[in-house]
Amino acid sequence: MQLRQLGNSDLRITPLGVGAWAMGGGGWAFGWGPQDDQDSVDAIFAAIDAGWNWIDTAAVYGLGHAEEVVGRAVKGMANKPYVFTKCARVWNEQRQIGKVLKADSVKRECEASLRRLDVERIDLYQIHWPEPDEDVEEGWKALAELKQEGKVRWIGVSNFSKSQLERAAAIAPITSLQPPYSIVSPEIEAEVLPYCGANNIGTLVYSPMKSGLLSGAMTRERIAAMPADDFRQRTPNFQEPLLTRNLQLVESLREIGNRHGRTPGEVAIAWTLRRPEVTAAIVGLRSPKQLAGVKGAAEFRLSDSEIAEIATHMK
Repeated sequence: MQLRQLGNSDLRITPLGVGAWAMGGGGWAFGWGPQDDQDSVDAIFAAIDAGWNWIDTAAVYGLGHAEEVVGRAVKGMANKPYVFTKCARVWNEQRQIGKVLKADSVKRECEASLRRLDVERIDLYQIHWPEPDEDVEEGWKALAELKQEGKVRWIGVSNFSKSQLERAAAIAPITSLQPPYSIVSPEIEAEVLPYCGANNIGTLVYSPMKSGLLSGAMTRERIAAMPADDFRQRTPNFQEPLLTRNLQLVESLREIGNRHGRTPGEVAIAWTLRRPEVTAAIVGLRSPKQLAGVKGAAEFRLSDSEIAEIATHMK
């Protein structure tokens, strides 16, 4: 499988990496409902066996639980994948999530992530959200210090705007940005992707299938039957009037995929990888069987006419 250099780092990563958001399970504000930990571990094993070489998680996923699951999965691996995680979200005993970028908090979070992941060093440590905005500089300086101390190999950010990227870059080099990017959420094309391309910032896009909406497996009935603690049914793209448009888009993706023996999800992921600034896509997995519907996107490329065909559904 083709490897791509991530920004200014020495990390050479596969076009697809394992996303561990849903592996955090339910019972927290942005959970995906109940999740079996063994399914999560088996999904990671399956992806690594298929050639994927990195996993992206975050401290806040499941309020620490996703990191523990990732740590359990990689512990016995002979050829360990790269492990990426994030900071700047903390929680209390009532499971309420707070937004913190103070240096002392960031460093405590790093130590906690190292323990949960059971690793000596984090391959890529990222600011999860640039909030509070006035503390972006303090938080980014703390990440730079963690890199100097050897606690993390490389440092990146997530969900930053172009102006926030510029502010951080004035303090220390940015290895990567992790933004949301999909056919139904293309906002980063205007300013963020060109900035990353011009400044050698790797781009790891998340939710390329819009949280499973573009996978081809989502239906109105499935959405209606989602557990109460699945955040997705409360988001605009899973509700009308956007839901009808999105499900029609999926049928177009299915038609394109059928021409090549690919799934709608693989078409949706390939759409994000068409941009030269995009280094790789984060693909969430909840079980080994889901791998079959997404892994082909690593090599599949859309034609110009197919990209134009997709665009007609978004007007």
